[in-house]
Amino acid sequence: MPKDYYNILGVERNASPDDIKRAFRRLAHEHHPDKPSGNDEKFKEVNEAYQVLSDAEKRGQYDQYGQTFDQARSGGGPGAGFSGFSGGQNINFEDLGDIFGSMFGGQRGGGQPESRRGNDIRVDVELPVTEAILGTEKEFGLVKLCSCESCSGRGAEEGSALKKCDTCKGRGSVEKTQRILFGSFRMQETCGACHGRGEKPEKVCRVCDGTGVKRREDHFTVSIPAGINYGQQIRITGRGEAAPFGGESGDLYIRIHLIMPKRVSKKARKLLEELQNEL
Repeated sequence: MPKDYYNILGVERNASPDDIKRAFRRLAHEHHPDKPSGNDEKFKEVNEAYQVLSDAEKRGQYDQYGQTFDQARSGGGPGAGFSGFSGGQNINFEDLGDIFGSMFGGQRGGGQPESRRGNDIRVDVELPVTEAILGTEKEFGLVKLCSCESCSGRGAEEGSALKKCDTCKGRGSVEKTQRILFGSFRMQETCGACHGRGEKPEKVCRVCDGTGVKRREDHFTVSIPAGINYGQQIRITGRGEAAPFGGESGDLYIRIHLIMPKRVSKKARKLLEELQNEL
C-alpha cells in the first residue's frame, strides 16, 4: 500500500519545512533504535518520509502523483525521472546531527564544545513603597558557588602555571566516532581531561580541587532605581553562580514586592497609593 508520508510525520499537507523538520526530529528521538523504547522499523519509516517531504522537488512530485508516487519513482510511470531515494537508507546527516549529538552528549564534526554556564539565581525582595518611589540600595548576602578566592578561579595552586592539555592539544574538544544503525558519524565532545578549557593546571588548587569555584557567602550591594513597581525584575549580569572550569557566570534576578508602611497617616497613605499607581 502506498505510504502517506504526511500521516507518518503527523503533519498537515500544507505544513511548512520547519514544521516538517520539527516533527521529524521529535519522532526520530522517540523511535531511535539505540533508545530502550526505540523502534527500528518506525525510525526507518520516519526517515523515509522526511527524505521526501524535506526536499522541495521530491515533495512536489509526491504531492502531484499522490497514490501513484511509489510507481512513479520506480520507473515507467509518471515522474520516472524521480531518483535519489532508497527506502530510508539515504540519511540526511546534517539534520540528524542535532539528534545524535543530543543523544550521545556531543556535537557534529567541526563543532565547538558548548561552554558550561553557571546557574541563574532568583530572589524576591520586599520593598517599602517610599523606597520604591525614591530609589534605594539593598545589601545582599547569598550563599552560592563563587570564584575560588585562593586561585582566583584558575583552578591552579598559587605559583602553578596552566599548560596546554595533552589530550585535546589545546582545542578543548575531542573527536569521537559514533556507530549508528546505518553506519557511523563523527562528532565533537568536550574534552574530559580539561573540561573544555584547552589547558590544565600543573598543580590543582587544594581549596577548590581544580574546579575554580567554591561555595561561600557573597556580599554585595544593588541599587534599586527610583520608580520601580510591584513585580518588576532587576537583572544583575554575572551575579549568579560561578561556573566551574572557567565558564561564564549566571545572572541574578531580583523581583520586587512593594509593601505599604504600617504607621502612616491616611493622607500620606493616599498620596503614596496615588504615586504608586502613576509609576
